[in-house]
Amino acid sequence: MVPSNRDIAEYKQAVKAEDILFSYATNSGKNVVAVDHASLSVDKGEYVAILGRNGSGKSTLAKMINLLEAPDKGKLTVFELSADNEENFWKIRTHCGMVFQNPDNQIVGTTVEEDVAFGPENLSVPLPELAQRVEKALGYVGLLEKANKQPSSLSGGQKQKLAIAGVLAMEPQLMILDESTSMLDPKARDEFLHLVRRMREDKGITVIHITHDMHEAYLADRVIVLEKGKIRLNGTPSEVFSQVETIRSLGLELPKWAELLCEVARICGVTPEAGDFTSEENAVKKIVELVKTKKPDTAKRFVKPDREVSDQVVLRVSGLSHRYGKKEKNALTNVSFDIRKGEIVTVIGHSGSGKTTLISHLNGILRPLEGKVEVWNEEEKKYISTDKNSEIKLIRRHVGLLFQYPEYQLFEETVEKDIQFGPKKMGYDEATCERLTKESLPLVGLTEDILKRSPFELSGGQKRRVAFAGILAMDPDVLILDEPAAGLDPAGQKEIFGYIETLREKGKSIVLVSHDMDEAARIADRVLVLKKGEQVFFGKPKELFSEGSDYISMRLDRPCLMQTLHALKKELPYIDEVLFDVNEAAGSLLFGDRGEVDEA
Repeated sequence: MVPSNRDIAEYKQAVKAEDILFSYATNSGKNVVAVDHASLSVDKGEYVAILGRNGSGKSTLAKMINLLEAPDKGKLTVFELSADNEENFWKIRTHCGMVFQNPDNQIVGTTVEEDVAFGPENLSVPLPELAQRVEKALGYVGLLEKANKQPSSLSGGQKQKLAIAGVLAMEPQLMILDESTSMLDPKARDEFLHLVRRMREDKGITVIHITHDMHEAYLADRVIVLEKGKIRLNGTPSEVFSQVETIRSLGLELPKWAELLCEVARICGVTPEAGDFTSEENAVKKIVELVKTKKPDTAKRFVKPDREVSDQVVLRVSGLSHRYGKKEKNALTNVSFDIRKGEIVTVIGHSGSGKTTLISHLNGILRPLEGKVEVWNEEEKKYISTDKNSEIKLIRRHVGLLFQYPEYQLFEETVEKDIQFGPKKMGYDEATCERLTKESLPLVGLTEDILKRSPFELSGGQKRRVAFAGILAMDPDVLILDEPAAGLDPAGQKEIFGYIETLREKGKSIVLVSHDMDEAARIADRVLVLKKGEQVFFGKPKELFSEGSDYISMRLDRPCLMQTLHALKKELPYIDEVLFDVNEAAGSLLFGDRGEVDEA
């Protein structure tokens, strides 16, 4: 019989870790410390966000709390039960639920209903209670009508809700979310977080949320920041984020509204107070105060210059439609757009809108059922088409594609062999492969000393860079990148977007799929929006988010920076609220009403 909640004694602390240490061995035989003498506690019903760079020990800590790993040293108690006592194992595991970053990795059932039943069934929950739990959990997350569907038919957001339903059916006291929102579009993410909030209110569940999203961290009661396995910061969100320089030194960033506050304060020669970081509302009040009372006399306004883009079209899509089965609805319907040389086009849209289907057509993985995909062949001065088998290999030389979780594409014995795999398949000789490999490394922040290492002993961020280098080594004219920064810490995300901008300056064309509205708008020359497989917008970011645009009906959120500017406009009506760069936004606030000469 599965233990019930009544079998757990009344407890006040959900988790208590005292000086816990955990290390693991690499392929080279070297031990790496993942959690380094950490001590922390989480009270019953508390919502704690855990932040830190990739490799800081966040996931390892979560696995120890869920008894997937055991500390080498120190004492860990969960529900005030000792984790090293075998008699407590099932009592603890039964009431801990964990939702991982990639829901596909935790889906096991052939139907939605079977998948939700898997956990409680393995805990020996008897019928009819099992059926009642499954129905109740699916109803709670809004998937009851999908009960008999295959999990593969669900969107990314729905799969993540399915993962939560599977955990809910086990009636946990503690839920651990390990980067569970990183692959969701903004609307799906908000729905997911609303669901978590409901669970806390309705069921009193304790939540430990590992995240790289600073706005999500502000939803928590408390924030813990790890660095190299050690706890560096521990406090309320405002206490933690008011330590601006420390946060930045740890490879993290502030929420956009806090970044804007800091930039305005810097230009005005003022240091924000801790109370200014309590909420976005407080930050807006402080910014208004600074703008009205402390305008600088000497600082120059930063204006992001418009980029010039070549007229040369390197890839064009005309009337593209696709469906996966005769009885299925179209995954794409009549999509048409072009990509110019040296241009970044971001592709955005809610989960299930057709983004992955679209990019799979761009280098011939999928062939058009209707319409055309054509790529410019500079050598022959003509367009070649993906509907011709004889031209597919040449198209893949011109168009490189990096899928979500590119680290899963690594398979060779060494980094060098992995990077050279593509160029060799393209028919390049040994000397050319070596040259292309060495040229690709600095573009993604790697050095040659990594070439002889196994890709499987690298950190997550390093694996991502190696996979990126493997695409660059094929020297494509067009790069298709599907969420390349997802799951990376803020510093890693900044590096990836920096690499993308460097490649654009070198004349490469980039098609970037992203759920990050702020970066998608900031980095793009043009934006393509898909909704239910249909193209609903293609143009400049400012046009998409300008007044009169119906981006809300496209299931898009305004970028976070724009939301803050919108709030500021009530007090400062002269400002331009359709801006995507913090420095430019600060310039609009401080100089927009003074007739200053704009300087880039």
